Amino acid sequence: MTAPVLTGARAATLRRRIRIIVALTIAYNVLEATVALIAGSAASSSALIGFGLDSVVEVASAAFVAWQFSAPDPQRRERVTLRLIAGAFFALALVVTADAARALISGDAPEHSQVGIVLAALSLAIMPTVAWLERRTGRELGSATAVADARQLIICSYLSAALLVGLTLNALLGWWWADPLAALFIAGFAVREGLEAWRGDGCATTSGALLHGQESCDCEDGCQQPSR
Repeated sequence: MTAPVLTGARAATLRRRIRIIVALTIAYNVLEATVALIAGSAASSSALIGFGLDSVVEVASAAFVAWQFSAPDPQRRERVTLRLIAGAFFALALVVTADAARALISGDAPEHSQVGIVLAALSLAIMPTVAWLERRTGRELGSATAVADARQLIICSYLSAALLVGLTLNALLGWWWADPLAALFIAGFAVREGLEAWRGDGCATTSGALLHGQESCDCEDGCQQPSR
């Protein structure tokens, strides 16, 4: 990625903006997880619970990477960090799949959740906007890591869309099975993220790195490929 010529002051402003964006995104994910888990438990919604757990894992991933980059030699903690992230996503997929399968087999219909619908719609509106801002800032700064992180936000917005569809179909048409199907979509996403982390693809885990000022990436898709 070729960055435009920037003054020192402009580059510092862009770096500060990226860190603010990432910090606010993590804070929002904490709030999102809390609301989703409480509302999901109240409505017995597999999709909402899965959505909340995914937000928990996203925050944990950022924390794991922040821990990695707090070391004098971050590469020494790299494999452990990626294994922790992969394990968290696999555990999420297992829990959500089991709960969704139970709901489908037993025919246990979840209750309608207006709170969940509002949360999903809000996240669907916020995440693409934040992604656009981070991507634009990252491109100006020449930070492929920031661009990769913005791409992750777009992918996460797909989960918001799946959740919104599942909850809305259940609320408007009584299609209760749409809720566990949305949960299975979220579980599939978690497996994908877990496999990427296990193989050493750092693109799903850049938030923690950005908080520590890690900006440049080397691999083909605009993200640093960890050493094996």
